[in-house]
Amino acid sequence: MSSSAEILIIILSVTLTFFLILGMVLFIYLIILTREIRKVTRSAERTVGSLESVVSGFSKIISPIFVAEMFSGFVKKFNSKKKEK
Repeated sequence: MSSSAEILIIILSVTLTFFLILGMVLFIYLIILTREIRKVTRSAERTVGSLESVVSGFSKIISPIFVAEMFSGFVKKFNSKKKEK
């Protein structure tokens, strides 16, 4: 084999080794990133669940109050129209 072919093989093997190591490092970082995304997703799900229960509790309290306010508003309008006649 000629010396130029040996040099070319060495250059190609070094390049292949470099990209192989780079690929492994990027794969490891991808796994770490996936785990972090999973943690953030779980945390967001817990937060949304907590907020959902809080909103549900508020809606149970506010709904009767809103109905009572609307009813009292209708009664006031009816009474004011009745007094005008």
